[in-house]
Amino acid sequence: MTDTLPGGAFTLGDLTVSRMGYGAMQLAGPGVFGPPADRESAVAVLRTVVELGIRHIDTSDYYGPHVTNEIIREALHPYPADLHLVTKVGARRDAKGGWPSALAPDELRQAVHENLDRLGLEAMDVVNLRVGGVSAPSEGSLAESFTVLAELQQQGLIRHLGVSNVTAEQVAEARGIAPVVCVQNFYNLAHRDDDALIDQLAGDGIAYTPFFPLGGFSPLQSGTLDGVAERLGAPAMSVALAWLLQRSPNVLLIPGTSSVEHLRANVAAVDLQLSEEDLIELEGIGG
Repeated sequence: MTDTLPGGAFTLGDLTVSRMGYGAMQLAGPGVFGPPADRESAVAVLRTVVELGIRHIDTSDYYGPHVTNEIIREALHPYPADLHLVTKVGARRDAKGGWPSALAPDELRQAVHENLDRLGLEAMDVVNLRVGGVSAPSEGSLAESFTVLAELQQQGLIRHLGVSNVTAEQVAEARGIAPVVCVQNFYNLAHRDDDALIDQLAGDGIAYTPFFPLGGFSPLQSGTLDGVAERLGAPAMSVALAWLLQRSPNVLLIPGTSSVEHLRANVAAVDLQLSEEDLIELEGIGG
């Protein structure tokens, strides 16, 4: 670990990323479908991401679909050598903006190639296999799907593998097939089902990346959170992000935004130190 990147650094395999990353989902249009109203603003956000020292961008070609990756390429290609792009596969978009699963072998191979083509890359730094529903895992084997990604890794198209929206049992199953460098699940101050999994992964040096760190489509609302924030003179969402950073050293953050101002506020959370009193109060939210 170092303190030279926002939030410090963590290593995904042989890749060093900032613990404070950026999730690009909100760069697409409403409902993560279609183009943004202001493409120039989306480009500006991405360039500010890099200027602020963030070296971890989370994306997917099914954001838009295709829109977010195209904007990333427009804004940042050729990419800085130390910037790492993490994508996910396992879903697609239908004509109504739905998110049907796309876990068949041919669908996964197509998805990896489409990410590479639209981002202008020869190999993805990290590909997460996303299974389960919108926000909760589903029981069942992921072996067939994860083996496809392991084969693409052996072909040199993927450097490292991760899993998303999975159970602890599915994490173990994936690790039995190929090394896993990160797990991306739904987790925040109020949604703490993965507490034990985070601690287990920390012991094994595997990153845990919470999606919906601020509540997602239902933003966090808590009188306790508001009270701690008022005492610290900080925005409540900054406190929620700071809590995640202090929760465990293997936690990586990817809050999303389409606003440069909001992006700067998110990054400022890395400088917010929570006291033992603050942490005890905040822990009660998820209890």
